[in-house]
Amino acid sequence: MNRVALFLNGLPPKKIPNLNQFNQIYCTDGAYHYLIEKRIKPDVVCGDFDSFPKEDIPEGIEIIELADQNYTDFEKTLRLLKEREFEEVYIYGSSGMEHDHFLGNLSSALKFKDKMALVFFDDYSYYFFADKETQMQGYKDRVISLYPFPTAKNVETEGLKFPLTKEDLDLTSRIGIRNFAVKDEVFVRFEEGNLLLFIKNGE
Repeated sequence: MNRVALFLNGLPPKKIPNLNQFNQIYCTDGAYHYLIEKRIKPDVVCGDFDSFPKEDIPEGIEIIELADQNYTDFEKTLRLLKEREFEEVYIYGSSGMEHDHFLGNLSSALKFKDKMALVFFDDYSYYFFADKETQMQGYKDRVISLYPFPTAKNVETEGLKFPLTKEDLDLTSRIGIRNFAVKDEVFVRFEEGNLLLFIKNGE
């Protein structure tokens, strides 16, 4: 599986993941200094370089200038990763700090969720857009939130404390946050719309 780590300019993770699991490490220009402070050398730095001059980046790191201001650096980078045929993108630094960026990141991810596997990580949870049928293993006693974006129709769950049976979720009426896994195996199914799953980190 062709897998990449992508660091964005949100709240940086306190704990660095095992980077040996990735084929390459990418970052947007705003996250570059964070990686350097952690002594992590990215393979590629992408963005419009409004955070710092690209001339400050040493040789040996590929620089991709993405100047189209109609899209965020994240969305432009996702387009590049798709063109380079990455199949899995693990995303760090997408949340925290400026919340408009966080919501914008989710909107960008929605456009690419059927083209690549996108998983977001922060210090509290990890989250992703669920497939129409999603099976998860090993989550007993973990908090699991179902968040429609903006709607999810005929949602069914198994293995959660508060089960859903062919129920609709909608941002304006009912969402499914702070549920709880009572079994090791959890199933989530829905028929229409888009559904984010947030899984709280284990203690």
